[in-house]
Parts: sequence; structure tokens; C-alpha cells
Amino acid sequence: MTDLLHAADTRPAEGPAFRLRVPTEEDAYAWHRVFDDPEVMEFHGGRSAELSVYQEFTARQRRHDAELGFCLWTLLDDEGEVVGFTGAQPWPHPWGPVGEIEIGWRLARRAWGRGYATAAARETLERVRAAGVERVVAMVNARNERSIAVTRRLGMALQDTGPLPGRADELGHRFGLELRA
Repeated sequence: MTDLLHAADTRPAEGPAFRLRVPTEEDAYAWHRVFDDPEVMEFHGGRSAELSVYQEFTARQRRHDAELGFCLWTLLDDEGEVVGFTGAQPWPHPWGPVGEIEIGWRLARRAWGRGYATAAARETLERVRAAGVERVVAMVNARNERSIAVTRRLGMALQDTGPLPGRADELGHRFGLELRA
């Protein structure tokens, strides 16, 4: 994929204008900053990870983009400010939908409720379909009503529900979507 495709402004028919780009080294700092909010991290351990985690995470996304043509892209608002990430990656854990391509999003609190997650996820679906991906999954904490709403707007179907490893009494939903034409 070209850098132009990754950096192009996206003006969806519905929702806000945004841009997706392959994460840069500097984006590790931005992600660390915008995710340092207990509300944002409620379903991701409750607190922001150390900066080194985001440095490794953004480096892994650059590798995914180079090897697969997609990744969890940095999401920028219409003013060019980092508001999170949206994209797809191979499922990164030894539990759950191993071998599947996961679509995901995480946004800064100030970007919630403005349509970014849905609009950028729709763009992600188009990009991964163009890269030859035939199916995606989304793993969502069963209490995360906002993300469940995004999966519904994308047309994803609930596939199953099960316990989340290491989180007593918490369940996760696996949603799926076929991308074949």
C-alpha cells in the first residue's frame, strides 16, 4: 500500500472527517497520552500501559502494515490531532480467535460520541477487504456497550461469548463479519 493511501483524508458520507496513517514512533507518545484516562482504559486493564508498551505496539503495527498491507492505524481528527487508533491486525493472543484478523478501535475520551470509531472502522473494512481479507472478528468486553454498538453499526454478528482470561467474572463477546463480495 502507498503512503498516500494511508495518509489521505477520509470524508465519509456520514460522520466526521478523519485521517488514518501508519503509526509513527512519535505516535507511541500520543497513544500513551490520549489513553491515559481511566474511562478510556476501563475495558483494557483500567489504566494506561507504560510508554514502552506503546512503543512496541506501534512498532508491531508498522511491521503488520509492511507485511500485510494493514494494521491498527493512528486515527487523526480533521485538525490532525491524534485521537486514537482504528484498524485491523492478526489476533495477538494465545487465547480467543487465534488465526483470525481482528478489527479494533480505541479513542481518546474527547473523541467519543462523534462518530469516529464507526466511520474509521468502515474505512478499515474497505482497506482490509482490498488487502484480500475475507473475514474479521472483534473481541469486545460484554460490558462495553459503546463498542458493541459500533459492531452492530458495522453489521457484525455475535458469534459467541466466553470468559476473559485473567479477569474474574468478566465475559467477552466475539463478533464476526464476512467480507467476501
